[in-house]
Amino acid sequence: MTEPSPAWSPRTLAAQALGHIDEPSRAVVPPIHIATTFLRDPDNQYRSGNVYGRADNVTVREAESIIAALEGADAAMVLGSGMSAATAVFLALAPGDHVVVPKVMYWALRGWLQNDATHWGLRVEGVDTTDLDALRQAMRPGETKLVWLESPANPLWGVTDIAAAADIAHAAGAKLAVDSTCATPVLTRPLALGADIVMHAATKYLNGHSDVIAGALATLRPDAFWERIRRNRSMFGQILGPLEAYLLIRGMRTLPLRVAAACTSAMDLATRFAGHDHVAQVLYPGLPGHPGHDIACRQMQGGFGGMLSIRVRGGERAAIDAAARVRLWKRATSLGGVESLIEHRASIEGTGSPCPPDLLRLSVGIEDPADLFADLDAALRGANA
Repeated sequence: MTEPSPAWSPRTLAAQALGHIDEPSRAVVPPIHIATTFLRDPDNQYRSGNVYGRADNVTVREAESIIAALEGADAAMVLGSGMSAATAVFLALAPGDHVVVPKVMYWALRGWLQNDATHWGLRVEGVDTTDLDALRQAMRPGETKLVWLESPANPLWGVTDIAAAADIAHAAGAKLAVDSTCATPVLTRPLALGADIVMHAATKYLNGHSDVIAGALATLRPDAFWERIRRNRSMFGQILGPLEAYLLIRGMRTLPLRVAAACTSAMDLATRFAGHDHVAQVLYPGLPGHPGHDIACRQMQGGFGGMLSIRVRGGERAAIDAAARVRLWKRATSLGGVESLIEHRASIEGTGSPCPPDLLRLSVGIEDPADLFADLDAALRGANA
């Protein structure tokens, strides 16, 4: 692999895939390595570093090296899904450990923590992590081993001060892990703000084309806890296949461009809908009136993300009706792709969802924002006619 210049920007690192050249063919696109087993040396050693496909794959390592570079990390690992990446962190803890998590977070992980994590002996406490006093009060020095954050937090888009949360966690002897899926390393580098681990549902922005399920973790300082996660990935089979790793590499090459376009369009839409006759509230950190705006300005560089939510005047019926009327937006779960998605989250998340019933979550893609506004504007007006 060509050694990148330390002066290269994240945009250049992503576009060049760290400058990789396949030496045998001199191709600028890395090949897909699909072997499951590898030849031993005559003395029975594995000097190639590859032993067995479950733990060793060159294409997977290339994807990991790009993520590590984008996050400013010493090490990264990719896993079979965002959920496998998130749960791998919690499953590396010991029975009886106390963990602090947000009340508002990715719904599938919240459900796992509420319904399944206790079977592993974990003690889970949910708090409003945007309230640093509440976070501080939740800490149990000597017992709390992990604080988990999500910022901005899906789907209400609250912003937590990562640097301050890191100080609180570390003072109690706990690690801080941050789900930075929606911020992406283009906008926020949690490790530089004091986090110990950063997690991504790589299915979303990192891949960006709605054709790969993947997860990623990165750390500044690989330690015994990190090695437990790595071992569990192999032993539990939480691996990512080489084809998916290849597609993830392909997607990351345009990550900064896609994120920049989504941020610009999301800000445009948030501003327009903030004064819309049929929108009661816009939830977006980029708006000056958002409670986390000042923190977002400090820890998000280059934009405030491609995700926002709107609360529709007329309540749940009008919100669902508006989502049914769109033609350009796609009614679909997920986020971070090149296509714009709309979803009535309360219906998806079900009982216990923090989502107001009048809320529509918007994932802004790379289409013309004028077209996106016109489509949703017409849907909102039709729903309230």
